[in-house]
Amino acid sequence: MPVHRFSDMTWEEVRDAADGAVAILPIGAVEAHGPHLPLGTDVIIAEEMARACAARLDEAGVTAFVLPPIWYTAAPFAQGFPGTVSVERETVRDTVLQVAASLARHGIRALAVANAHLDPAHVQALRDAEQQSETGGAQILFLDLTRRRVAEQLTDEFRTGACHAGRFEGSMILAVAPHLVRVEIAAGLEPVPSSLSDAIQAGKTSFEEAGGERAYFGWPADASAKEGRETLDVLGVLLADRVLTELDVGAKPEEGAR
Repeated sequence: MPVHRFSDMTWEEVRDAADGAVAILPIGAVEAHGPHLPLGTDVIIAEEMARACAARLDEAGVTAFVLPPIWYTAAPFAQGFPGTVSVERETVRDTVLQVAASLARHGIRALAVANAHLDPAHVQALRDAEQQSETGGAQILFLDLTRRRVAEQLTDEFRTGACHAGRFEGSMILAVAPHLVRVEIAAGLEPVPSSLSDAIQAGKTSFEEAGGERAYFGWPADASAKEGRETLDVLGVLLADRVLTELDVGAKPEEGAR
C-alpha cells in the first residue's frame, strides 16, 4: 500500500483510501533553536519522523496519510526569544482533538502524532488529547519522547536532558536541511550541558532560567548528518510500532516503545 501525502491528494482519492487508514500529524513549534538552527527546526524534524513512520506502516500493510503539519503550539519556555510563537495549551489540545474527529468521519481510524517539541505545556496538551480521544474521533496515538522507556532508545545527548538545539536536533537538521544550519556558528558554540529535564523538575519555566542564555543546550558542535539520519529512522520506527501495537497489526515492538 502506498504512503500518501494528504495535501497532494484529491477528495476522491482520500475517499477511496481512507477506510481503516492511519493519519500521521507532524507537530512542532516555531521557536528559538540557538543562533545556528532555524526557528522551524521542530517541524522539519516532525515531518521527517512522519515520513519514516509512514514508510514503516506501509511495510506492514497499513495505509498511511502524512498530514500537513501544525506549526503553532505552546512554547512558553522559549517565548523570551524573538521569533518564538506560543499559543495556549488548551488551543493545542482542542486543535488535535478536532483534527482527529474530522478524520474519523471519513473512516480514518487513528491519528498518530509525530512530535518533535518537548516544552512541558505542549507535551501535556498532547497527553490530554490522547486521553480524551478515547471518547470519540480517531484514536490519537502520541509517542511521548519524555518517557524514560522511550528516551533510553534515543541518543546519548538526548538521555542527558541537555538536548535542545544541540547534537540531537542539529544532527537531524544536517541530515535533511543542511542549508539551514549555520555551520560556522555551530562549530564555535561551547557545550551547555545543563539538563532541561532536571530544570523542569526544579520548577524552572524558561530557557534563561535553565541556563540556556542563547536558547540551546547540549553539544551543537558535535552534530553530524549520519547521526541525524539514524535518529530519524529510529523515531519513525518507534512511532510506527506504537501504532501497530495499539491497532494490533503485525508483530509487537519491544517493551518500552510507548
